[in-house]
Amino acid sequence: MAAAARFFIRGANSRLPVSSVGTGTSGSVGAALLQLSPRCSSRLKTQRRHAAHFTYQPDPVPTQYGETQKMNLFQSITSALDNVLSSDPTAVIFGEDVAFGGVFRCTVGLRDKYGKDRVFNTPLCEQGIVGFGIGAAVAGATAIAEIQFADYIFPAFDQIVNEAAKYRYRSGNLFDCGNLTIRAPWGCVGHGSLYHSQSPEAFFVHCPGIKVVIPRGPMQAKGLLLSCIADRNPCIFFEPKILYRAAVEQVPVESYTIPLSEAEVLQEGSDVTLVAWGTQVHVLREVADMAQEKLGVSCEVIDLRTIQPWDIETVCKSVVKTGRLLVSHEAPVTGGFAAEISSTVQEECFLNLEAPISRVCEDDQLLKPSQLLLVLKSTHSSLFPPPSSSQWRAARKRHFVDRLIRSASRWPPCPSASSI
Repeated sequence: MAAAARFFIRGANSRLPVSSVGTGTSGSVGAALLQLSPRCSSRLKTQRRHAAHFTYQPDPVPTQYGETQKMNLFQSITSALDNVLSSDPTAVIFGEDVAFGGVFRCTVGLRDKYGKDRVFNTPLCEQGIVGFGIGAAVAGATAIAEIQFADYIFPAFDQIVNEAAKYRYRSGNLFDCGNLTIRAPWGCVGHGSLYHSQSPEAFFVHCPGIKVVIPRGPMQAKGLLLSCIADRNPCIFFEPKILYRAAVEQVPVESYTIPLSEAEVLQEGSDVTLVAWGTQVHVLREVADMAQEKLGVSCEVIDLRTIQPWDIETVCKSVVKTGRLLVSHEAPVTGGFAAEISSTVQEECFLNLEAPISRVCEDDQLLKPSQLLLVLKSTHSSLFPPPSSSQWRAARKRHFVDRLIRSASRWPPCPSASSI
């Protein structure tokens, strides 16, 4: 992360020479920024595979929505669905195993409360789940479909991009399936490996007619999910699965909405704009705090929240102020949504940029190095000593920092105060 100092710092605080930028994980300022301090609960100590590579930073307690209750992310999803089922008699929830609560317990207790006609299981057929949801929405129901993992949403790709996204257009607005919301657990988790750690949002933002939303925590998740359900367009709502239990904060009990397509500036800054969504927001918030503490770098952190249609105005306004942009996401770098953000900002803010825009994303690979360690651990083979949770976290940090170093290698040195 310190490798980005050349890119970050300017003005009176920019006295860091290029030679001080680390090229590894030790022996330089870079080593100082590697000391991320993940919070480990007693549960994490007993189940090391759940160890995280970030420290979750809860939102302030909201006061504008009435009474609040302590919830983790999956409980906030349950609360949102409960609000919808109680207020909308046409609302139905369906998907694989949702009747007993789902694999992540997001629908637990809802069938018992609202009946098997409104919360029910489907066959293991993602195409059929979404197709049924389209039909239900066209018929007037509020259809909430669950895809058990975002990694398995691809069999439904045709139904989403060729049917749901185009239904209103091809009928001349006579019919629409705007009442359809598709939920899916999303993103990297330590033990997920190939088929349970993907971030497929970029596949869907290419298609006009659908909205894609990814929250960063419980309070945001409930408000954004309720907004998706109320929106008159089909929405895909990806839920960071690593946060289901790790993210805990005060969430309003009653129904409330958070506007879609509005990014949120979580931290004001003057030297660089950092943009992310979902889990990666917490990584960048920690990076921003350390950059300020160790290097005097002022970072502005933005949570995009809605990936499509995204808030161009907020991001560009920030880049005009800072002159620099770094976008980070968990998905592979090639074709990731960071490329779209970079291209748009380059077009809109070209004369304000002081350095090339940087993307810090996953490599174009299927199995992450840290996940490989966990696969080896699960084999219990004597040939491969099982890694500890601290080794796994260190592997994730090294991977992230290495990506930053490679990106920073093409940045020009920042001018010092004396040369301005």
